[in-house]
Amino acid sequence: MRIHIATDHAGLDFSRDLQAHLRNAGHEVIDHGPQAYDAVDDYPSFCISAARAVVADQATGVEALGVVFGGSGNGEQIAANKVTGARAALVWNVSTAELSRQHNDANVISIGARQHSVEDATLFIDTFITTPFSGEERHARRIAQLAEYETTGAIAGHEIR
Repeated sequence: MRIHIATDHAGLDFSRDLQAHLRNAGHEVIDHGPQAYDAVDDYPSFCISAARAVVADQATGVEALGVVFGGSGNGEQIAANKVTGARAALVWNVSTAELSRQHNDANVISIGARQHSVEDATLFIDTFITTPFSGEERHARRIAQLAEYETTGAIAGHEIR
């Protein structure tokens, strides 16, 4: 599987360790930056680039997911979710990693590098990668509604106030 990764300065060392783990597990890892430590770098462009690459790969049939990191993971998740077609979930334990895939078919996860150990993050990422979308109708329907709103600003049959 192709894994797109991005971070900011807070997650740079964390990201390098996790990239090595993913490559050793046989995944193709594409690093969207940064390449060097800069205490005042800005995560949005890195995370948006990773999310765009995931969406583009999936659109062409390439099996791909994304992982973004930062101090808390919150801003990185927000940035990734600005990309049409990205479904980024903040993950903080194994259960949220599983549910992000099973129920939300998330294609990007965000993890707070200052909130977790590398070992925990590795477990979250491995869980995310190996957990399939359930395909249950209710979950597929909700994901379709989000995609519809994302492209049209409305959800057919549902009032949005």
